[in-house]
Amino acid sequence: MATIPVTEATFGDTIKDNGIVFVDFWAAWCGPCRMFGPVFESVSEVYPDAVFAKVDTDAEQALAGGLGISSIPTLMAFRDGYLVYREAGALNKSQFTSLVEQVQALDMEKLKAEAEAETEAAKAN
Repeated sequence: MATIPVTEATFGDTIKDNGIVFVDFWAAWCGPCRMFGPVFESVSEVYPDAVFAKVDTDAEQALAGGLGISSIPTLMAFRDGYLVYREAGALNKSQFTSLVEQVQALDMEKLKAEAEAETEAAKAN
């Protein structure tokens, strides 16, 4: 699958309506972003069952600011609408491929149960 552009208007639906979503926050002037871009595109071709989205932080300043993006590139991974990974910095192809496989392997029922238990414990305190 090719990468898709995401805007403030489409971000929420993109992460909510798709199982696995990787979002690359980038800018054209950013050297590390230009290095990671081809890696992101290449890996997107190998995993057609995931969505690979790109956010141009210059064009989408409100979205980037609202998400606290202070360094680019920043990569976020979502699974079933849950943020499961967030890190600034470029990855090489093997690192990114490994991350994709780890996100695919997550036991989401277990993670959802743990998140629910933490929420209930926080309410009790």
